[in-house]
Amino acid sequence: MNNFNYSNTETIQDIRANEIARSFLGQVYLCMSFGLAVTGGLAWYTANSAGLLRMLFGGGMAPFIIIVIAQIGIVIYLSSRITTLSPTTASSFFVLYAALNGLIFAPLFLVYTSESIASTFFVTAGTFGAMSLYGYTTKRDLSGLGSLLLMGLIGVILATLVNIWLRSQAMMWAVTYIAIIVFVLLTAYDTQRIKQMAYELDQNDDLRASVAVLGALRLYLDFVNLFIYLLRIFGRQK
Repeated sequence: MNNFNYSNTETIQDIRANEIARSFLGQVYLCMSFGLAVTGGLAWYTANSAGLLRMLFGGGMAPFIIIVIAQIGIVIYLSSRITTLSPTTASSFFVLYAALNGLIFAPLFLVYTSESIASTFFVTAGTFGAMSLYGYTTKRDLSGLGSLLLMGLIGVILATLVNIWLRSQAMMWAVTYIAIIVFVLLTAYDTQRIKQMAYELDQNDDLRASVAVLGALRLYLDFVNLFIYLLRIFGRQK
C-alpha cells in the first residue's frame, strides 16, 4: 500500500510540474508573439512614413549604430538583471527592443514585396513551430549542442563582417544556409533550456513572469534571425 501511495504521489507531482512548465511556456510564447507583432507593425509603419525614413536613414549610419548599441545594451541588461527586475520592467525593455528592431527592419518593406515577406513569415513560423515543438517534447538532451551552436553563431557573425569588404556572393549564400541551420537548431535548443528553467524556478509568480520575458527574448531572436536569412532565399525584390 505504501509503495502504491508513493508512486501515486510521484505521478501527481510530475503532472503538476508539467502543468507549470506548459503554463510558463505559454507565457513565453505569448510575450514573444507580442514582440513580433510590435516589430512587424512598426517596421511596416516606418516604411510607409517618409519622415521617419528620412530621420532614420537620411543622415548616414549614426542613427542605425545608436539603435544597435541600444539593443545590445538591452540584451545584456535583461540577461544579467532579470531575476531582480519586476515583470513590468522586464516586459517594457523587451517591447522597447522589439520596437527598435521594427525601425531597423523597415527597409525590408521597401526592398521586398509584401507577398514574399508574408510567405516567408509563414515559412519561418512553420519551421520555428516544428523545431520548438521538438525541443519541448524530445527526451534527448540537447545541451551538448550549446558550444557547437555558439561557435557556429560566432562564425556567422565574423563571416558576415568580413564579407562587408569582400562582397562575395558565394560567401553570402554560404553564410545564409549555415545561419539557417544554426538558428533552426537554436530554436530546439533554447526551447528545451526554457522548459528546464520552468522546472527549476521556485513558486514566485513575479520571478516566473520576469524570467518568461528572458525566454521570450531568446526565442524572439531565433525567430527573427531565421526569418531574415530565409527572406534572402524566398524574398522577391520590388
